[in-house]
Amino acid sequence: MSAESDPLIAPKNPPVRVPLTFEKVLAAAAMAALCLITLGNVIARYLTNYSFAFTEEFSIALMVVVTLLGAGIATAADRQIRIVFFTGLLPRTAEKIAEVIASLATIAMFGLLVWLGARLVWDEYRFEVTSPGLGEPQWIYTLALPLLSLAVIARALGHLIRTLRSRRRPAHDVIEPL
Repeated sequence: MSAESDPLIAPKNPPVRVPLTFEKVLAAAAMAALCLITLGNVIARYLTNYSFAFTEEFSIALMVVVTLLGAGIATAADRQIRIVFFTGLLPRTAEKIAEVIASLATIAMFGLLVWLGARLVWDEYRFEVTSPGLGEPQWIYTLALPLLSLAVIARALGHLIRTLRSRRRPAHDVIEPL
């Protein structure tokens, strides 16, 4: 087995203008907060037989943040879910066209999330919806959806530009049959 196909070695990130460090640090902080909240809830439930119901609000909000940050990292690093077996059979130009279509689909999908998420945030703000556990304004939690979706769109646009400028065949991980 060569070192290039070793799944334990992390592939290198492509050259991007805005480093992925920002998203990685935020995702790590959100995961750490999620772990601490969950651990505190488990300890409190074990010692007192009562759980902190409000922690569910924070946990859900943090899971959305981690998911969208992970989507941005995967988009920028060209590690989206794809079927490379079939695109690898295509000629170079057709493979590039498939890559462009996939990037445009990503932009369209997250564009819908921005638009619908912004409408949801506005409705929650306008109707003064509060969270069930703490009674905080719900729009504060929901605001992460359109904002981080915009960040994913920016990463997808960067990937699309890199794809269009590239003269080489896209370098994707090779999936070997079992």
